[in-house]
Amino acid sequence: MRLLDRVLLCTIVSCSACVSLFAQSSPVASTDLTRFPDYTVKRVSSADPTGGNADYRAIAPGESLTILDADGPGELTHIWFTLLSEEPYHLKRIVLRMYWDNEPTPSVEAPLGDFFGLGLGDYHVWQSELLSVANDRALNCFFPMPFQKHARITVSNEGRQKLELFYYNLDYRAYTHPLPEGILYFHAQFRQAQPNHGWRHTWQQNEDASGEKNKNLDGQDNYVWLEARGRGQFLGVTMSVLQNQDGWWGEGDDMFFIDGESRPSINGTGTEDYFLGAFDFGSGPFSYRLFGAPVKGEERAGSRYSMYRFHLDSPIPFAKSLRATIEHGHANDRSDNFYSVAYWYQTEPHAAFPPLPPVEQRLPRVQPVGGPGNARQLGLATE
Repeated sequence: MRLLDRVLLCTIVSCSACVSLFAQSSPVASTDLTRFPDYTVKRVSSADPTGGNADYRAIAPGESLTILDADGPGELTHIWFTLLSEEPYHLKRIVLRMYWDNEPTPSVEAPLGDFFGLGLGDYHVWQSELLSVANDRALNCFFPMPFQKHARITVSNEGRQKLELFYYNLDYRAYTHPLPEGILYFHAQFRQAQPNHGWRHTWQQNEDASGEKNKNLDGQDNYVWLEARGRGQFLGVTMSVLQNQDGWWGEGDDMFFIDGESRPSINGTGTEDYFLGAFDFGSGPFSYRLFGAPVKGEERAGSRYSMYRFHLDSPIPFAKSLRATIEHGHANDRSDNFYSVAYWYQTEPHAAFPPLPPVEQRLPRVQPVGGPGNARQLGLATE
């Protein structure tokens, strides 16, 4: 059974067999090789239409390139990008958008780097079941993306310099029959807090008694990964952190509020725990099939982290709404920078996305928030 079929099945039934199917999913296992398929495979690419070797496109500043404009029914199965730009932080300046069935607003909107887990604007190699970045600057996505009537994908250059070389291959299945009614569509949403607004600014260690006095039971002021309305299921998140303060930033708990809950029915024990690491992510970076922290810093102001978690073992369903959040430090005491992309499937229409921050506000920079190490990192004091 294909991964798309499993997504559909999970909207109809909830059972241990369905969970098992998700747990066993892989690009190979998701195709039944013993049956002749009911689709034809299509590809759109940046191949030189003249037959030459100029297999790329250029995108001028302020312009957008439509890389897919296809009628359905179909299912996008793989996206591959690579690019070359001399502009600093070009991964933050290029924006990826996806539109399903002629909708007026995108179901996917994120800086290109953030969509592929590169939330700090730098390249690093990592791999998972659904997203990966390979040597050298090869961006791959394996999320199944069904569409009933039409699919359109654009790439916009919001930078100041021309994107000289942009290469792409997009593979999709064109079906001979309509997709099932009630199909869940792929969505991805970028959010950031630069900085989070913590309530504590003077302390030496996270364990100081002043930090334990505050409690957080209702998720007020949590960092929000996603607020969705409709019927669907949450599949995971990639998140990057730039520390503004010294010490361990990850005492924050994940909290999921399903269908209007005032208290979270899913409540975690710490940020590294949600991303399935432990004890401050241990001695070094790691990258596995459904979880990882491929970038790990040193718990000092200016340090950088990148993490991911995909819930293929058990996607989080919601019938009316979902608010997926995480604390920034214990009870939101810290003021570090968070950048994230949430990935989920739902029926259309979707709720309005928050406005994408302007380019200059998306570039990761240490912020003047006070607290240990902040002045030192900003060059304002010697500690």
